[in-house]
Amino acid sequence: MGSFAEKTSESIGFIGLGAMGLPMARHLANKLAPETQIYVFDVADEAMGKLHDEFPKKIVKCRSAKEVAQQTDTILSMVPEGAHVKSVYLDEKSGVCSMDISNKLFIDCSTIDTATSLLVKDHIAKNFPTALFYDAPVSGGVVGAVKGTIAFFLGCSNTDPNLSRLTQLLENMGSQVIPCGGPSLGLAAKLSNNYLSGVIAIACSEAMDMGMRAGLDPITLAKVYAAGTAQNTICDRFNPVPGVHPEAPSTNGYENGFKVQLMRKDFGLAVEMAKRVGARNVLGQIGLETYTAASNDPRCRDLDSRVVYRYLGGKEDWKVDDSVE
Repeated sequence: MGSFAEKTSESIGFIGLGAMGLPMARHLANKLAPETQIYVFDVADEAMGKLHDEFPKKIVKCRSAKEVAQQTDTILSMVPEGAHVKSVYLDEKSGVCSMDISNKLFIDCSTIDTATSLLVKDHIAKNFPTALFYDAPVSGGVVGAVKGTIAFFLGCSNTDPNLSRLTQLLENMGSQVIPCGGPSLGLAAKLSNNYLSGVIAIACSEAMDMGMRAGLDPITLAKVYAAGTAQNTICDRFNPVPGVHPEAPSTNGYENGFKVQLMRKDFGLAVEMAKRVGARNVLGQIGLETYTAASNDPRCRDLDSRVVYRYLGGKEDWKVDDSVE
């Protein structure tokens, strides 16, 4: 298998300009060398147009994933589901593998099932042995993508000859790159992370609601959790109660966050992975049922996943304006 460790490139490709992909591509446009061309594709023309308007000299709009691969040797992808990853890579007419992709490097940042990721990787390895494919899902949500503080869980070992180049590229968009051991293990890490994050969000919502109903101020509750053994990132930075944290999606109407339907998808993938590897998850089924119901609730659908607090009946209309610091 080829090594890309010594290669440099004056162009890069980015496929998928959604809520996560768009700010990630924007960071590349801001931070890569001025002469670097970024070839982009998204099924939504509006997303490509928006990025092109911001960086008219760097962004080149393409008509398909295949066209992106025709123009550059390093391509990142960030799409919502496994079916989309299959389409991007394996579609017989417009997928990247419908052309000769020898000696190209692919980094898929999507959060999907490990089986689909390995299917794509094996297809590339079999048909284009000098090409490389890595899974590199991210954590940190839309807020982290916008700030450039997301973490990448990279499906490679610490001894991978391409690790240095991969890290250098990904650090343009995030603050951490963690090698997880090998193919699909970045995804396994991500799914276990989102399972834990999803469970914590439900528990945090229940605990906040319980304490507030008992008469406690939610900001005081958050301080208590931060000082004690209940300390967690969800409560500290993504608190589900509006007004506790000024930058949390909940404070902004649960907008611009990690959609509850995507949490339901990732939680479901994690539960499936647990069954496949023989892990016992006593909270898995009830958590999945909760996110499924919240995803189908018109009061919650399309909003940040911490809107599970609303689904559970938590109080939102306390003194928001007076309490955000």
